[in-house]
Amino acid sequence: MAISLRKARTIIRKALEKGREMELKPLSAVVLDAGGHVIAFEREDGAAPGRFAIAHGKAYGSVMLGMAGTAQMQRAEAQAYFMAAVNGVYGGQVVPVPGGVLLRDRKGAVIGAVGVTGDTSDNDAVAAMAGIEAAGLVGEI
Repeated sequence: MAISLRKARTIIRKALEKGREMELKPLSAVVLDAGGHVIAFEREDGAAPGRFAIAHGKAYGSVMLGMAGTAQMQRAEAQAYFMAAVNGVYGGQVVPVPGGVLLRDRKGAVIGAVGVTGDTSDNDAVAAMAGIEAAGLVGEI
């Protein structure tokens, strides 16, 4: 199953709406396909321009490792050398914190990832899940 542009835009729109509802700082959100390629990205007014790289790093690490941001953070805390090596392999593109949400199909296969950044990592993850659920997909925080 591939993530359509329409679904990706829904994920982003609903994630940003959730952020405004929660009165979060301006968010940025990206949706990647199963190969780590960008399907869609948006940065809210007032969000720092560097947020694309952070949102992308959260999602990229999730899809490339098959491990959501929370699990990546736990792995980084338990085995910093492993995540340092992973970041070396992927050219420093992995940001191992919550807000990187893995997308799976109903059979459990990885179909992509969402990265949200701008507020606390935990709040970023809540916003991402709101978007994913609104698009009728399954997310793993």
